[in-house]
This record gives sequence, structure tokens and C-alpha cells, in this order.
Amino acid sequence: MNKYPKCKLSKKIKLKNNTNFQAVYKAGRSFANKMAVLYVMPAEAGKGHIGFAAGKRLGCAVVRNRVKRLLREAYRLNQHRIRLDYDLILVGRQRAVGADYASVAKAFLDLCSRSHILK
Repeated sequence: MNKYPKCKLSKKIKLKNNTNFQAVYKAGRSFANKMAVLYVMPAEAGKGHIGFAAGKRLGCAVVRNRVKRLLREAYRLNQHRIRLDYDLILVGRQRAVGADYASVAKAFLDLCSRSHILK
């Protein structure tokens, strides 16, 4: 039996186009630590979305995709702890390039607690 109640990251909740990303970047608040930056913007009740980003400064496509996979996994396994009425963007930083999952997840939960989006 799985210890996480909801382990699927639905396609419906992902931010996909540039317009939605830009809206969260401009209107949202940002919280940062050494691993990632979290942008948070209030959304409609129960209709929050999540986006993941990694800039070209981090390295080649393989490196950027690995960072985004780590960020997605940190969100996916902890999404049951996060309130659903926020749009979020999680941006990887240079420290996340060589990091393992445990440290990325800890950094993500730190950002969530500082932004007061945990249930």
C-alpha cells in the first residue's frame, strides 16, 4: 500500500502556456532558497495550477530536465499537504543541479511553509 494518498500529477493542474507563467511571475509573490524559487499567486478556490521551470544557466537540456523532474517529484509526493487555491511556479536554481531528491524535497517544503501554502 502506498503511503501517499494522491500520487498522480494530473495534466489538468499544470501551467502550460507562457501567458499563464507570466501572470504568476508578475502578480505573484516569490520565495527563494538555495535550491529553488517558488512563485505563489492566489487562484480560484480549488483550481490552483503548478508550473516547473529551469533556466538555460543551469546547463544543457539533460541537466535542466533532471532538475525539473526532481522538482515535479517533490511536488507530486507532497501535493496532499498543499492548499489547492494557489497558482505556483517552481524554478530550479544552480544548487539543484547536483542535488539528490531528499534535499530538493526538503527545500521545497521549506518554501511552502514560508509562503504559508501548507494545509
